[in-house]
Amino acid sequence: MMDLKPLTAADAPEGSRETLSAVEKQLGFIPNILGIFAHAPAALNAYATIDGLLDRSSLDAAQKTTVLLAASRQNGCGYCMAAHSAGAPLDEAALEALREGKPLPDPKLEALRRFTERVVDTRGYVEHADIKAFLDAGFEQPQVLDVLTAVALKTLSNYANHILETPLDTPLQQFAWRETG
Repeated sequence: MMDLKPLTAADAPEGSRETLSAVEKQLGFIPNILGIFAHAPAALNAYATIDGLLDRSSLDAAQKTTVLLAASRQNGCGYCMAAHSAGAPLDEAALEALREGKPLPDPKLEALRRFTERVVDTRGYVEHADIKAFLDAGFEQPQVLDVLTAVALKTLSNYANHILETPLDTPLQQFAWRETG
């Protein structure tokens, strides 16, 4: 078992301090996973960099959240399911469907959810039919790469949360999630 406690900007290694300070300023707190990532500045800054770059992708906020929740659900990551449910730019029906692994009411977001699940489940060895369904829903070929970027982000944090058994932050408790069936 690992026993890394979340760090603050004050007690983090030099290479993590600036990132933690920026996160705290933006969110009002430092999420436990980022405080733990701070022990390894490369891990913290890799996560923050990919997340920042993903904000500049062609996926809108609802699409990005759909990918992050779908990947986190497929990976069984309760921490990330809670974190991405908080303040999700989705209506209640879509958020509930994503949390339960059920079809989304919006056909385009549903195609995105299914494609993301296929990417995660097959470790990227998707079928041509999976790509065709994604594109037929109105997505463009470069958006396949945006989905892969989001899946890479979630692979890093989902796996870290599994290994580290990251405790859920108090502000996220109301969004606690456990994998069912």
